[in-house]
Amino acid sequence: MIQPLLSLRGTSKSYAGSPALIDAALDLLPGEVHGLMGENGAGKSTLIKILAGIVAPDSAQIMVRGQTVSIHSPSDSFAAGLRFIHQELAVVPSLSAAENIFLGRPTPRRAGLLIDWRRLNRDARAALDVLGITHIDPRIGIGQLSIGDQMLVKIAAAFLVTEETPTNAARIIIMDEPTAALTDDESARLFRVICTLRDQGGAVLYVSHRMDEIFDICNRVTVMRDGRVIASLPIQETNTADLIARMTGRQLDALYPPKDPLIDNASVILSANNLTTERVAGITFELRAGEILGIAGLMGAGKSEVLRALVGADRRLSGVMHLDGRRIGRGSLAKSWREGIAYIPEERRAQGLMLSRSIRDNITLPHLGAMSRGGIFVNRARERRAVDHLGQVVRLKSQGAAQIIRELSGGNQQKALFARALAAEGEDAAGGLRVMLLDEPTRGVDIGAKADIYTLLREMAARGIGIALASSDLGELIGVCNRVIVVRAGHQTESLDSANLTQERLLTACYGTNEEHSA
Repeated sequence: MIQPLLSLRGTSKSYAGSPALIDAALDLLPGEVHGLMGENGAGKSTLIKILAGIVAPDSAQIMVRGQTVSIHSPSDSFAAGLRFIHQELAVVPSLSAAENIFLGRPTPRRAGLLIDWRRLNRDARAALDVLGITHIDPRIGIGQLSIGDQMLVKIAAAFLVTEETPTNAARIIIMDEPTAALTDDESARLFRVICTLRDQGGAVLYVSHRMDEIFDICNRVTVMRDGRVIASLPIQETNTADLIARMTGRQLDALYPPKDPLIDNASVILSANNLTTERVAGITFELRAGEILGIAGLMGAGKSEVLRALVGADRRLSGVMHLDGRRIGRGSLAKSWREGIAYIPEERRAQGLMLSRSIRDNITLPHLGAMSRGGIFVNRARERRAVDHLGQVVRLKSQGAAQIIRELSGGNQQKALFARALAAEGEDAAGGLRVMLLDEPTRGVDIGAKADIYTLLREMAARGIGIALASSDLGELIGVCNRVIVVRAGHQTESLDSANLTQERLLTACYGTNEEHSA
């Protein structure tokens, strides 16, 4: 029998009496890529945090190469040979790519005093080369890199080998949604490296909500639900429908709810004419009441920047915007919120949430003026009613409004941001919310939470709210949107209606034709 590189037995953890992990067991074999799946809140993140030494289990037996190990801190985990690529980026923007690769590692020094920058950059270059990442200069400030390239730098850190630790190459790697911010080419490069590591006898525990990735690269898969391991089986013995049923405890016949046809004379809520910033130019479209408008494009093409231009996060250089027929000038995020334009950014933890505050605070802080008496004292009863109601509307799973939002799963954090936006409607759902701008709304979200979010979007559209959704998930754009505009190299190139929304047409529009590239 093959001895596992990593084994867990009897792993349990509760928070305030609420179980997050119940007697979980897992074997990670040499030479395999092992998928770990489950809805947000199923226990995956807790299990990973226990392995990383971030969370102390109530009980656990952890064995590495047959030897029992005690993991009480990240340094213990590192010493045991475990390396982690987490879903959320944790970089220091003011440092170089090389310095970020060395975070948590001994810095090479000369005579024990001065940093040996030449060796630091050389070792970082070697770690990047393992992944075939030749386009990133290790000396560049990581804050200057795209989110995808920042993720590649973090992945490269797992392959760092130095003179001080010549045998420190990673053999057990836990990857939590590593491709969420990567382009197709970057993902393909990562998959090649994963296969190389597997072929060399290493092992990867691979967490992803993307079914195609699980079936493309995994040898086995473990499914978790409600803190328990439901099944571990070879990938050949399951399929998408089976995994979804195991993850959710129910058959999920349709991920995308039916599209409601647009009303022919639906009013135009938001319009942009030749909208131009430093990053995008010539953006022109109309968003109608009840419409879900998709914004497609490759990474770096400008789809996120279109939303930032609309909400006033990037300074408008030229162009005209109208909201409900009224021209709106150059604004700001705060002004957009007041005018009924809500925005959910791509990086929810870095740009959208106050991680150390409660769920209640994250939902209501932008709206306290409307919940106060005379603009001074907050009406706490009204605030509680609003938070409870909105939590039910977005299907938020939590231990209560006072829970710190950092403790929630990624999908429930995203739902809290939706609740914040919906709070603008007021208790009677007839308030000021007119437009919802969403940037990658289901990135890092499990299949069940995705279905909840898609249903919520359809419900919002049915109430006449206009929705603009930027996404790199072509299936999402096709399944959810009434119409899609395509952005390439900062310019709007096409507008596709529902009759032309196919994956082939979208891909062609995003990449451009050979004639366009040669022109």
